[in-house]
Amino acid sequence: MTGSRLDRWWERMLRTERRRKLWIRGGPAAVTLLAFVLRFWNLGHPHSLVFDETFYVKDSWSLWLNGYESTWPDGADEGFANGDAGSPSTNPSYVVHPPLGKWLIALGIAVFGIDDSTGWRISTVIAGTLAVLLVTLIAKRLFTSSILAVLAGFLFAVDGHAIVMARVSLLDNFVMFFVLAGFGAILLDRSWHASRLAAKVASARARGADPAWGPVLWWRPWLLAAGVAFGAATAVKWNGLYFLAAFGVYVIVTDLLLRRRLGLSLWASAAVLKQGPVSFVTLVPVAAVVYLASWTGWIRTSGGYDRQWADAVGNAWTGTFAWVPHWFQSLLHYHQSAYSFHVGLSTPHPYAANPLGWLLMIRPTSMYYQSPATGTDGCAWDACSSAITSIGNPLIWWGAAVALGYCVYRLVRYREWQVGLIVLGVAAGYLPWLLYLNRTVFQFYTIVFEPYLILALVFAIGKILGSRDDPEERRFAGVGVIGVFVTITTLLSIFWYPLWTAITVPYWFWHLHAWLPSWV
Repeated sequence: MTGSRLDRWWERMLRTERRRKLWIRGGPAAVTLLAFVLRFWNLGHPHSLVFDETFYVKDSWSLWLNGYESTWPDGADEGFANGDAGSPSTNPSYVVHPPLGKWLIALGIAVFGIDDSTGWRISTVIAGTLAVLLVTLIAKRLFTSSILAVLAGFLFAVDGHAIVMARVSLLDNFVMFFVLAGFGAILLDRSWHASRLAAKVASARARGADPAWGPVLWWRPWLLAAGVAFGAATAVKWNGLYFLAAFGVYVIVTDLLLRRRLGLSLWASAAVLKQGPVSFVTLVPVAAVVYLASWTGWIRTSGGYDRQWADAVGNAWTGTFAWVPHWFQSLLHYHQSAYSFHVGLSTPHPYAANPLGWLLMIRPTSMYYQSPATGTDGCAWDACSSAITSIGNPLIWWGAAVALGYCVYRLVRYREWQVGLIVLGVAAGYLPWLLYLNRTVFQFYTIVFEPYLILALVFAIGKILGSRDDPEERRFAGVGVIGVFVTITTLLSIFWYPLWTAITVPYWFWHLHAWLPSWV
């Protein structure tokens, strides 16, 4: 006998078309709703700027008011905490990240009001929630399994790192969302391109032609959408550019392999010299336009930092490039300054985390910590703690680290395209940071490639789970192991949730979570 009793019960549950549709649509909807609840609940607490919100919330609102990031008077953080945020000055503030993420934060503030801390964070909540839905849909496309798709969404929904990064008003969650959208577009373009290229080659051969190079496909809407998404990611933080580069190369490599499988004699030169430039034009210029558009406020106003640099005597370009508009010259100079800041950043910080330890979650970032006095802020004990720590669910993270190693093995051994995409997503988000081991960086940067760690974990889970065609004992063991894994994961998320959301707990309960000395 094959399969397990659970398989047979599940088959009976989905015996009608209506129930199957309900599951296919309801499963992703359910984990997305769960993600929203976990991220939105008590979002306004604490009513104070936590961690780098002191930069991004204030920069966002001044960007909304002035069109560029501006300075705030002394004591502004206390004003935000007291519900009297006040107004920024018109003096420019030196910032080193592009504006798009701050425009999105400002949109939430405009809706809820500057004195409502829910408004500071609602945009990141929406991005984090939609990312869970995207992970679910992408997993369904990759694994062709609704169960694995819903499981991927569930794991991302309940992971603490993803929850925290959606509940604080930082920029990295937006990078993650836009990159994930671009990843999904690349996935859709892969099948779009393959089916149409194969059809055109077959049509040419049916006419008696020998398509040695094969045709060029100009209209690739999903590749265009990927360019928009990767451009938007880069317009939030520059690490989005790594994904644009990585998946730009991926598009050419997959086209090369496809042309070889179709038996085209000039498959390599066709992919690199014929389709390659067209793919570049489809992907990169639109990303550049999206990126430049995010600077519209800085360009159209006159008060932004370095906005008038090229107007100063001796700064403007001369000779061949003298015709270039001064605003563009000033913007390029600003970018050169910001780049120098990034590569030279080496300021000691108690929660700096070397990238070599990121996958093992050695040094998670403490975003907020208070010790409320007895009788205040919900403290009913002698000693209390209220914390926001961007630490992932340990079972999810450590399991994903092991699964990533397994995926690398599978890629080398079997060259599975699904695994290749997943590994590339992690590599694009992680490997560039290994070039900056002496820079001040943080564990929370990993949110950008966490979705692909989740997909790697779910791929490994799928192998453990097996299929309903497996012998009953094998299938029963797989279902049992994964059932235990999901149960423990859920319990750990319940155990850790107070430390992700600043719930006041006894100090001893907070200390129970210090599994590693570096977690304190």
